[in-house]
Amino acid sequence: MPQTETSLYDANAFATQALSSPERFAAVIDHTLLKPDATRTHVVQMCQEAATHRFACAMVNPVWVALAVSELAGTGVRVGATIGFPLGATLAESKQDEAARVLRLGAQDVDMVLNVGLLKSGSSGAVEDYELVRQDIRGVAELAHGAGAIVKVILETCLLSFEEKLRACDLALSAGADFLKTSTGFSTGGATVDDVSLLREMAGNRAGVKASGGIRTLADAEAMLRAGASRIGASASVKILAELS
Repeated sequence: MPQTETSLYDANAFATQALSSPERFAAVIDHTLLKPDATRTHVVQMCQEAATHRFACAMVNPVWVALAVSELAGTGVRVGATIGFPLGATLAESKQDEAARVLRLGAQDVDMVLNVGLLKSGSSGAVEDYELVRQDIRGVAELAHGAGAIVKVILETCLLSFEEKLRACDLALSAGADFLKTSTGFSTGGATVDDVSLLREMAGNRAGVKASGGIRTLADAEAMLRAGASRIGASASVKILAELS
């Protein structure tokens, strides 16, 4: 296991503070609406919820970024967009173009999916594909950072071996990721305590860790925070928050 700065990150202290009030808890939640059948009405309602509860971010698919930015103007709630979602298998140039467009529309958080197939090709012996994964992430990260936005790299941990998770973390961090994120929520599994703990061990104090996929209760969220998550992605945010109130 590579040496990290894990000792500098106190997950229990962070979790205790985040759970000390509904306001602090909401500030670590990305309120999420990524269903393919989400309509304009659904997005407006989600943005109203994000503004009411002061969630960290309202996460939407790219087509709804402009609407979300308009709805959340003046609230201080960030708008986030997904890139290469949910498979991560689009061309690097396509991801960069998509990122550039949502950034111009006002997105401040960019959650991009790592190219899982290339990563696995690298672990099968085509080591040059690791560099392609790194460049894929770096291209989006440079655009986002140039616009004052942050990048969360979705590893889709349910599809990776232990060794591939380590490699994915290393590549994402070296390419400029601001957060390591577990899952899209659209694959074979979501966030687990073990995966969040591993991502925090790799990130140390250098980057955030976002747990997403299958987080539906306060107990789920607390477990992820105490494992090392510093951000929670959930579509059940309002319900989860109500459990703490």
